[in-house]
Amino acid sequence: MGFVLPTHLKTDLSSRLVGTGSARAFSYRFQRKNHQAFLSFPKLVVSSASFSQKCFATVAPVVAEVEEKKTFDSETAGLLVKELRKSFNSGRTKSYEWRMLQLSNIARMLDEKEKDIIEALYKDLSKPELEAFISEISTAKSSCKEALEGLKQWMVPQKVKTSISTYPSSAEIVSEPLGVVLVISTWNFPFLLSIDPIIGAISAGNAVVLKPSEIAPATSSLLVQLVEEYLDSSAVKVVEGAIPETTALLEQRWDKILYTGSAKVGRIVMAAAAKHLTPVILELGGKSPAVVDSNVDLQVAVRRIIAGKWACNNGQACIGVDYIITTKDFAPKLIEALKNELEQFFGKDPMNSKDISRIVSSTQFARLVKLLEEDKVSDKIVLGGQTDENQLKIAPTILLDIPEDTQIMNEEIFGPLLPIVTVEKIEGSFDVINSRPKPLAVYVFTNNEQLKKSFVENISSGGMLINDTVLHVAVAGLPFGGVGESGMGSYHGKFSFDGFSHKKSVLYRSFSGDSTLRYPPYTPEKQKLLKAVISGNIFSIIMALIGW
Repeated sequence: MGFVLPTHLKTDLSSRLVGTGSARAFSYRFQRKNHQAFLSFPKLVVSSASFSQKCFATVAPVVAEVEEKKTFDSETAGLLVKELRKSFNSGRTKSYEWRMLQLSNIARMLDEKEKDIIEALYKDLSKPELEAFISEISTAKSSCKEALEGLKQWMVPQKVKTSISTYPSSAEIVSEPLGVVLVISTWNFPFLLSIDPIIGAISAGNAVVLKPSEIAPATSSLLVQLVEEYLDSSAVKVVEGAIPETTALLEQRWDKILYTGSAKVGRIVMAAAAKHLTPVILELGGKSPAVVDSNVDLQVAVRRIIAGKWACNNGQACIGVDYIITTKDFAPKLIEALKNELEQFFGKDPMNSKDISRIVSSTQFARLVKLLEEDKVSDKIVLGGQTDENQLKIAPTILLDIPEDTQIMNEEIFGPLLPIVTVEKIEGSFDVINSRPKPLAVYVFTNNEQLKKSFVENISSGGMLINDTVLHVAVAGLPFGGVGESGMGSYHGKFSFDGFSHKKSVLYRSFSGDSTLRYPPYTPEKQKLLKAVISGNIFSIIMALIGW
């Protein structure tokens, strides 16, 4: 019997995933239909009684035909998984040639459909063209290129040394695909966070289902078209939809699930996966702080903070700067520098800037306005605070020393609001960060080498970046993932390949060199020699062999 989400969890999933507008019908195998009945036009029917008879035409009457809406329920999801598992079991996805062909097709797709991708991202988020290219298309190209260049080496079994107790023998670790995997993407980087995991899943030789976010409908629809056009449809599928479709998918048995989104929904995904003992990669978020010391190049530091906040999807990023920690004495200088650089970046009226994304939906807009209008928060604004519900825009907003018991200081902001928390000494930032759940990222701006070392040693986070923001995700050799509340598991580059692979241990032995030591009867002499062999002490082995 499949896993069924409890009613309260379904309700919670709905509240976290659904944006404005009605849920969109899923796209696997079926075209999206509206909910109206479809009327047929008059049909011309040609019939004949026999070959010798004269043909005549009759006009069929107009008949109202109601087309039954096909729903993506648990049964349909089960058939989908069965179809993909059949494809995987055939071995087609395991070959080096198949993997390279799919990756090459993705690379070609990224070149040929760049304009379409940028247009979809603009429709969903008003994402500026350059930002869309750098943060989504270029990053996806880099991931694909790395996989194409490294796949052959990644697939080579890793040789492992053996011990004297298994002599003669050889051993290796074989990376084998897990099987059929599910990727549940999110809306803030709707293209990259869909394609990047697919690159990893395909590289590892899996069949994969992608569930893009319905809150970014233009990108979701485009992904359906692109996957169908460029990839092997017998092994790579896209399912569009909202809560019912996601629930139906989660009720199935997968070999791995990668989910990107909130910790709240991450718990729901993990609970569904636990029913089948399915391993998960959870890319969540949290409140990622930026600590700013007083001994920094202030202009450079401020520009990089802005780049990691408002120029990063207008704060709608899991790795974006959530709040700043600095000293009370340095805060005025920092705020003034932020004001000046924000004006340089987005002009005197940032609400009309074409270089900043809008809020994704009216639901997210209302949530952010509610954070801003809380009694203990609204009077702490030192810059910005303007809102425009019609355009779904909120100006870059800076707030100073908001009380800790407010909602904005206890949940991930995921928007253009930036609180500044002040401490007496910069070392006080350790207590502020460690008093909260472990964040996905920590950013530290300082020229103090001892302080840098202390942060690395004493602050636990998914990732850490010294004297910049967000750029650590662009380093191919670094894994991307969280810890604790900010997630589990990691991917990017070779780590994606590893994340979607099983590391199988293999030991090879021949029929020669068979020792009687391991077999009964266990005589005192055998025991001595066997203990010596297990210890690996050559001198003890020699002593045991000669009977001493």
